[in-house]
Amino acid sequence: MKKIPAVLVFAVLSLAGCDSLRFAPTEKQKQNAWLHNRTTAITADTARTENSSEKLQALTKLSELQSRAFVSYHGLPREFPPAQTAEDIFAKSNLQLAQTAISESAQRPDAFEVADNIFELAIGISALLGGIYGTRAVSFLKQARKKSKALQEIIEGNELFKKQNKTYADAFKEAQKSQSAQTRQLVAQIKA
Repeated sequence: MKKIPAVLVFAVLSLAGCDSLRFAPTEKQKQNAWLHNRTTAITADTARTENSSEKLQALTKLSELQSRAFVSYHGLPREFPPAQTAEDIFAKSNLQLAQTAISESAQRPDAFEVADNIFELAIGISALLGGIYGTRAVSFLKQARKKSKALQEIIEGNELFKKQNKTYADAFKEAQKSQSAQTRQLVAQIKA
C-alpha cells in the first residue's frame, strides 16, 4: 500500500474545513441523550395506556426507536438522571440538563488550534521519517505553520479594527471585495 504524505493529509483536512469537527460528547450530552430516550419511552407508554389515536401511538413508538440512535451515538452516561416516571422527567434539573447539553453541543474547536495541532503532528511524523525528504517536509511545514499564525493575527486584527472603528467598517469591507473567492471563503471559515 502506498504511503500518503503528511502534507497531502493536511491539505485534505484544510480544504474540508472545521465545520464538521466537533468535540466528543460530554457527560451532560450523554445524560441528555439517555434522558431523551426515557422521555420518548414514557411518552409512548402514556399514549398507549391513555388510548390515544393509533397515529399518535405510532408516532411516539417511532420517536422512542429513533432516540435509541442518539444514545448509541453519544454513549451511556456514567450517572443516570432520575427518569422512571413522567414526574421525574419534569424535574427542573432535567430542564437545566437539556439547556446545558444544547449549549455544549454548539461548541466547535478553534480552526487555528486545529490547524496548529495538525502542523505539529505532521512535523513530528516528518521528523520521524527523517532523510532529505523528511527534513524538507519539516522545513515546509514550519513555514506553513508560521503563515497560518500570521493569517490568524491579521484576521483577528481586522476584526478588532472593525469593532473599534465602526465608521470605517463599510469602507473596510468594500476594500476587501477585490479578494478572490477562495480567500473570502477561507476567511469566512476561519471567522466561523
